[in-house]
Amino acid sequence: MEGQGPIRHIPQALVERLYHDARADRWSVSIERFAAALQASADNADAPDIGRYLKGLHLEDLALACGCAAGEEGAWEHFVREHRPVLFRAADALRPGGDARELADSLYADLYGMQERAGERRSLFRYFHGRSSVATWLRAVLAQRVVDAARAGRRLEPLPEGDDSIESTRLAVPAASPDPDRTRYVALLQRALKNAVAALSAKDRLRLACYYTQELTLAETGRVLREHEATVSRHLAKTRRALRAEVERRLAAEDRLNDAQIERCFEYALDDPGPLNLGGFLRKESWSDRSI
Repeated sequence: MEGQGPIRHIPQALVERLYHDARADRWSVSIERFAAALQASADNADAPDIGRYLKGLHLEDLALACGCAAGEEGAWEHFVREHRPVLFRAADALRPGGDARELADSLYADLYGMQERAGERRSLFRYFHGRSSVATWLRAVLAQRVVDAARAGRRLEPLPEGDDSIESTRLAVPAASPDPDRTRYVALLQRALKNAVAALSAKDRLRLACYYTQELTLAETGRVLREHEATVSRHLAKTRRALRAEVERRLAAEDRLNDAQIERCFEYALDDPGPLNLGGFLRKESWSDRSI
């Protein structure tokens, strides 16, 4: 979090004026939600004149962020249409031909808010305070993700070979003993995931198959299902969350695994997905109705 300045009350008349200037009502943002966003921005600013500071914010972008954080359909459609190309251009500039586009796409789940706390989605937009434009903020967030990914990759690089010095010997770490339960955990997770996918609605399975198995884009998947790409993105995020919860439930209820064992199952899946690949299960399904 950024360093907080003194908490100052914002007069209601100023809130109403800024709400009108931001045209926040077009995204179905309540004045109370917008006032909370203004207060959060003010609390994280060190500005002697709070009124002047708030008037200088990118108010329309702040209103859009409020609408997206609340899951408003119109706000999300506008965001995807206007800002997805911005993210992709930034991704190509940061790492041409690399995985930056994958990181750009992965931002959508965090921006939408995959987790909830006290009934409120934990959207990444809660960190947007309107001091810059949404486009500038998105580029900064994406750049930080690229840096973090690069650092994580460097941590996984093996030590140089052929160095028999004492220092190399000191750095050597004995290989961990293989977990005797690894095969069983993988099999249990495979079965739980297969059953969880099978329990989804036909439309949810079709959406997953289009995006993950056929590798269609969000827009192409939307054309198949007659949905806007923003709607496709939200449904995919919800389905992934539902699958995770259902797999955890099955492993606990049917296989009597505790939390640590369930987490170990997922760790093994991340290390080597193999037959646990979601697309592998979906390819076994027969998609006879492509018009759903």
